[in-house]
Amino acid sequence: MSITRRTVFKGALAGAAIPSLATALSARDTGSCTGTPPQPSGPQWGTGAEGQRIADLGNGTYRNPIVSGDHPDPTILKDGDVYYMTFSSFDYYPGLVIWESRDLVNWAPVGPALQYDLGTVWAVDLVKHDGMYYIYIPAAPQGKPWSIYAIWADDIRGPWSEPVDLNIPGCIDPGHVVGEDGKRYLFTNGIRKVRLTDNGLATDGPLEQAYDPWRYPDDWVVENFAPEGPKLMRHNGWFYLVTAIGGTAGPVTGHMVIAARSRSVNGPWEHCPHNPIVRTQSTAEPWWSRGHATLVEGPAGDWWMVYHGYENGMRTLGRQTLLQPIEWTADGWFRATGGDLSRPLPKPKGGKASASLPALSDDFSQDRMGLQWTFFAPKAVDGQRAVHGPDGLVIEAQGTSPADSSPLTCVAGDRTYQAEISLDLLDDEAEAGFLLFYNHKAFVGLGFTPTVLKIFEYSEELKWAGIPHQARSIRLRITNVENVITYHYSYDDGRTWQRHGTRMEVSGMHHNVFGGFLSLRLGIYTAGKGKVRLRDFRYRANGAIV
Repeated sequence: MSITRRTVFKGALAGAAIPSLATALSARDTGSCTGTPPQPSGPQWGTGAEGQRIADLGNGTYRNPIVSGDHPDPTILKDGDVYYMTFSSFDYYPGLVIWESRDLVNWAPVGPALQYDLGTVWAVDLVKHDGMYYIYIPAAPQGKPWSIYAIWADDIRGPWSEPVDLNIPGCIDPGHVVGEDGKRYLFTNGIRKVRLTDNGLATDGPLEQAYDPWRYPDDWVVENFAPEGPKLMRHNGWFYLVTAIGGTAGPVTGHMVIAARSRSVNGPWEHCPHNPIVRTQSTAEPWWSRGHATLVEGPAGDWWMVYHGYENGMRTLGRQTLLQPIEWTADGWFRATGGDLSRPLPKPKGGKASASLPALSDDFSQDRMGLQWTFFAPKAVDGQRAVHGPDGLVIEAQGTSPADSSPLTCVAGDRTYQAEISLDLLDDEAEAGFLLFYNHKAFVGLGFTPTVLKIFEYSEELKWAGIPHQARSIRLRITNVENVITYHYSYDDGRTWQRHGTRMEVSGMHHNVFGGFLSLRLGIYTAGKGKVRLRDFRYRANGAIV
């Protein structure tokens, strides 16, 4: 099968040097920042690069999440002894970053599969069929209705094809399965199904209702019924259909996992007597709005469930990826085990050593687009906005402020962290800044022009708080301690610092307020006219950068 590709966002996946980092957050208002920060409350995790939390505790146990930060709607593929996973990428490009693991606990990014701008991308399905890899993608390109697209590759590392529209209008959340007839099918929200051609790149029949999902008691507090996220597998002569219902966000008790089974892909489907398999019962639990699950066989033949959830009190981090053991019951059903997900659980047996989350710090000497850096809601030409050079990453300005620019963003999955970057204005009419960015309606941070240091509070520039200056270069620092934000700025590349007089609290900047199913990410915006150079981005979780 030939592969065509129209590249919009280019990037080789290469590492960058990791700066030396200390272990204490900033405690002083000026000068070198030292001192001991408040520590994050709640459970502690393993420590990865730059203090980032990882699931592996190093003693044969793990603690959720297995992929921290904004990684919703996980779709997982077991390919021999290797596991691959990707997530909804929404309006971020390059999109659909694929992650790899050999033990289901430690995950590292491989690279982005989606280079071509499809607009908003929701929950996808990653599958392998007859030696080829496919990703089925619900997307809404600008000015077009929702449909399901497909991309494919001979090698999961790419190159991936240009998307093909399957012309399944109004559908999201595809789930691929091969029926007992050997034919390929997609199930969608609803829960509906459509037969595919043998090559998986077109429909071969009508979209039809497939399953009337199990109904919860009417007095349960949920967002809405919303059957979605169907994932299917064949096991011991049964087709198992795992579905999310109850709404994705809203009340924390809404989102849940249910199951059904049938001897045929065409039904009839039998409700699982253990429904719901997973559901948050109260706000006291460590993980809220749990759902959108896929079953996967572990390295030693036991079984696990991968799904997402919001961390209690930390909705700003988005929906994070969780791993929970399941057991098969004597009657051929399955139930979730493991109990309290805030406690350590035994790691899957038989897994091999696996790389974990890499460092986020970047000296911009090499192209890492799609590894940790993505543009938010880019225009078609944004793949050429950023150019790596010997002195940093140069980005063409766009828009007039953070409200209409396309910031460069990265996911921070820690409850407490510090990040900083140096910015150089290469033109008099350029503007740049360092943000915590949810979307164009929700952001906070610092920005600057050659004549003023700006501050943005809850998406508005506080003009009265602007600080006049004469500067074409600045280093900006954001310290986030469980959603309480402190800003520092430096005019001598970080040798001395000044704390900005305004602190902010951002715990309300999440989906239940602003919609969109996104998260609060670190972002760098460039606006006005001309170019801006980015230098020496550094990140440290639970400690200070030195």
